[in-house]
Amino acid sequence: MTDKMRDDFESSPQFRGMDFTRSSTHPDHYESPYANGAWDGWKASREYLVIELPPVPPMPEELEDAFDESLMDGYNAAVRMRSACEKSIKAAGLKVKS
Repeated sequence: MTDKMRDDFESSPQFRGMDFTRSSTHPDHYESPYANGAWDGWKASREYLVIELPPVPPMPEELEDAFDESLMDGYNAAVRMRSACEKSIKAAGLKVKS
């Protein structure tokens, strides 16, 4: 799981006041069994959360046949935006539907 996901978990208002001291022998676990249980539940809930992004738009016709270059600029911008969204979603520890 990502550090971003763990940060989101630890800063969630529903777990305010919980002891998030990490285990000295198992750094991926917490000292508190309650924190471990909540963390396991948090991870499991994210495991089944899959985000479906809109498909990449169809590539415009060849530039010589296209109305103007703005069609290609728009296409490239859409591809870059979708890629950036996918990276951000994955960085948050979530999945993107293929």
